[in-house]
Formats: sequence, C-alpha cells, structure tokens
Amino acid sequence: MKPPKVVFVCQECGAQAPKWMGRCTDCGAWNSLVEERVGDPPAVAAATNRYAQLGAGGTAKLYADVDIADALRLSTGIGEFDRVLGGGVVPGSLVLLGGEPGIGKSTLLLQAAAHFARAAGPVLYASGEESEHQIKSRGDRLNVGEAPIYLLAETCIERILEEIARLKPALVIVDSVQTVFSIKFQSAPGSIGQVREAATQFLFAAKGQNIPTVLVGHVTKDGSLAGPKVLEHVVDTVLSFEGERHHAHRVVRAVKNRFGAVSELGVFEMTGVGLRPVPNPSMLFLSERASGTPGSAVLCCVEGSRPILVEVQALVSASTYGNPRRMAIGLDQNRLSLLLAVLEKRAGLNLAGDDVYVNIAGGMSVDEPAADLGVVAAVASSMRNRSLAGSTAVFGEVGLSGEIRGVPQAALRVREAVQMGFSRIVMPAANIDVRETAGEGDCELVGVRSVGEALDHLLT
Repeated sequence: MKPPKVVFVCQECGAQAPKWMGRCTDCGAWNSLVEERVGDPPAVAAATNRYAQLGAGGTAKLYADVDIADALRLSTGIGEFDRVLGGGVVPGSLVLLGGEPGIGKSTLLLQAAAHFARAAGPVLYASGEESEHQIKSRGDRLNVGEAPIYLLAETCIERILEEIARLKPALVIVDSVQTVFSIKFQSAPGSIGQVREAATQFLFAAKGQNIPTVLVGHVTKDGSLAGPKVLEHVVDTVLSFEGERHHAHRVVRAVKNRFGAVSELGVFEMTGVGLRPVPNPSMLFLSERASGTPGSAVLCCVEGSRPILVEVQALVSASTYGNPRRMAIGLDQNRLSLLLAVLEKRAGLNLAGDDVYVNIAGGMSVDEPAADLGVVAAVASSMRNRSLAGSTAVFGEVGLSGEIRGVPQAALRVREAVQMGFSRIVMPAANIDVRETAGEGDCELVGVRSVGEALDHLLT
C-alpha cells in the first residue's frame, strides 16, 4: 500500500514545501511549517464533487427576475449588533466574529441567540471549547430563560452539519472555527487545511440551506485573525470585537460587510448580566472629562455612519535623557510624528526636546484623518499650558504644508456636537457650508484654513 504523501504547510500564508524548513520561503515567517498528510486520490475526488454540490442543478436567472423578498434582514434583538451587521442578519449569510480571548464574544453571541430564538426560531449553538453545562451556567447569568437554543459540544464538522440538517435551525453559531476539524484531513484542528475546509463547508451549508451562520475566530498576537487569509475572503461579514480589559465598554467594528457599511461601529458596556448596548457613546466617552485642563480637546469623529465625540488628551514634558519619546494610544504612531513635525515647522512650536504622549480617553481607537486637528489642539494646549474652552469641539485633516483640509460627513459631526451641548466648533473652512444642513442653532462655526489660524482661535 502506497504511504500517504507528506507536505509541510506554512500556518501563516498557506504555502507548501516538500520538506521542513526553518523559514517559509514565501512570507518569511519562522517556525511556521507544520507537517500535513495529503489524502489519497479517491478522497480528493470525493471532496471535489462535494465542493460542486452548492451549484448542482442551478440555472442562470435574469437579473430582473431575481426576487429579494427572501433576503429580508432578521433582527438579533440587540440594536448595536444589528447596526454593525447593516440592519440585521441576512438569511444565508456567513459572519466571522474575531476578538481577543475573554473580550466577550461568546457572551454577545449567546445574548443574540436568545433574542433571535424567541423571535425567528430555534438556534443551534455548537461549541468546541465549552461543555453544555458551561454554556448553560453563562446563559442563566444572562437570563436566557426558555429560549429554544440547542447546545452541541462538538468539534467534528461532519457531526455539526448532520445536526444542522436534522434541526434546520434559524441560526447557527460555531464557537470557534479554529477548534473544529474534518475527519477527511489528518492535520490538527486550527491548521491551514482544517480552517479552510471548515469555512468552505459552513459556507456551503449557509448558502445551500439559506441558514445564517456565525463563526467565532481566534486572533494572533498582533490582533489579526488567525488562519489563512482565505477565511476572510470566504465569509460575507468580518466583525472585530475590540476593547480594553480595564474598561467596561466594548466595541464591535465591521471590517468587511457585503450587506452594509464598512467600519460601522457598535458600542457595548460589560455588566454583571452581560453586554448592554450604549445608545449614546459620546456621553460615555465624555462623562469623566475634566474641564479647564490643559492638553484636552474634544474631537468629532465618525465611525461608519455614527458620529462620536471623544476626548483627545496630550501631555508635553521636558525630556530627561535627551532622547524625547513619542507615544500614542488609540492613534497611529506615525501619524502623531507627522503632526508634531507640522507643528514644529508651520506653527513654531519647539517640540524637539520634549516628550509627547497622546491618548484617546476611554480606550477608543481613532484612525481617520479628521482626528488631526484634535491632536494638534491637544498638543499645543499642553505645550503652552493653556486650556481650551470647555464648550469647543474640533475636527479637520492637517496637511504637510499646515493647511486644514475638508473632511466628509461634516454635518453629522456638527449635529452630534450641538446635541451634546457644544456651542463652538473649529472646523475646516471647506466644510463651513454645512451651516444650512446641520441645523446647528446657536452654535458658532469657525472655519480655519491653516494650523496657525486654528491655534489662534483655540488658544485665545
């Protein structure tokens, strides 16, 4: 009998090599090659036929004849979760939810499963990491009650698919995709081949039976989703569950969404009885802001379609060792270095010998260019030891020549600031025409064209 063929597969990029090597020749990762056995030809042929079953017997349809009535969204019962999904769960969709260990992924999905089961029908919760008793104990704490949720402690893909075919649930949750395996492969669960097979099989089950499926994914040390990149390509929606362990709030961010806006944001607060949606994130992030303190500025940012006010804190102090430090939390470190160079060259602030620390209060992360003016205002306020007016909010992009560039969705930002009680907004002059559409009332809109002009309005 011919022995099975052995290949070594990189767990980072999926490249194959005939023998073990210390470093992958494709992606350069060290110690990432793992031995895997390739199945014999009959098994491969059967798998190929199985992959074709999704479109078996299908015929092409005219675009005008396609009926989307069956694709109506189903609510999970959690408003913030529905917002991130684009308005609810689409039948037949495949969703991937990733996040740090202990961040609350299982808690959020069990809460959503309970609401979904009461409204739409039975839910199958397949867990490869916890037993039924562990899930039940969490459900009692979350007040799941008598919701029709079927629990399955199973790691075999074929067994999970059998239960899906038997129960025909309205929603399937698999926690997690890195723990399940197929008996057709001899590699360990979580390997490149197993994760690819699991994602493909659950995709076929979701599309073929029109059942929405949610997969929980692990993350690596750098915060990216573990497994091959094809995992993110296969699914319809990729959600990132973020948050600091020392803060009560959690953020669910849409990284990819075929049925809604990308970079949509949902904010939750972790409590003793589960995750509670936060309808007004601006109030949450500004609740502990100290007014009249130098180095503090309120930024109007937009995540997806939601405007949020956050506090940008900066601390500028003399460097002790002659090698000044630049540290940013919640902001891009390279972007901070760029803005400090602009302040040096265009605004005349001598920061070369000072340590500069910038933080987004509350653990929020902001990566849009509209945050530039907030960072500049906070750093200049701390440098000159002069506080900004407590009723002033800012937003705007800063260019290398010191100009303040216009940003999108300015009307949303202004409207949110007005609702939170701010009476003065320093913003790009290119966006000053939002006065007619924002409904700002008695709010004063100050349009600025350069960094120097902005600091003159903010620090006077």
